[in-house]
Amino acid sequence: MPHPLVLQLRFARSEFRRGLADLNEEDGQRRILPMNCISWNIGHLAWQEQRYWLWRGQDRLLLPALNEQFASGAPACTPSLSESWAAWQTITQAADPWLDQVTTAKLQETVLINGQPSVVTFGSMLLRTIYHYWYHTGENLAIRQSLGHTGLPDFVGNIDDEAPYVLAYR
Repeated sequence: MPHPLVLQLRFARSEFRRGLADLNEEDGQRRILPMNCISWNIGHLAWQEQRYWLWRGQDRLLLPALNEQFASGAPACTPSLSESWAAWQTITQAADPWLDQVTTAKLQETVLINGQPSVVTFGSMLLRTIYHYWYHTGENLAIRQSLGHTGLPDFVGNIDDEAPYVLAYR
């Protein structure tokens, strides 16, 4: 069984996707200033997962273009929604086998940054990613509401079945 925090990440991902159900290409690329567009937010989370789980965790860089287009501080852009989803899917699928093997001990390890030990742990990166998903889930729903979309999720989904609190873990 994956670590309980990995289950929480997967739940945050599923809620992120649920908030974007039935979004069309045009609305995914619409930018309401000062926010980024939804398609950028998707690519941005793909960038973060690649940075943390593939690059920092495994010294792999699967989609280098994510570093140029979607990094924090990158110039604003309105990428294709379908291309952003494809990148996100590629990165999350590539990250999942590593995440499936994460243990509490691994989460307590400090991360090497530029070959040097840091104060950052894999666990704090996992929490940061979970919280980052929730941030952009809310932002995306605000964008969709501003675009006049209706029938959107208005509360957290089925956490009891998808990512319940677990008392013990190896």
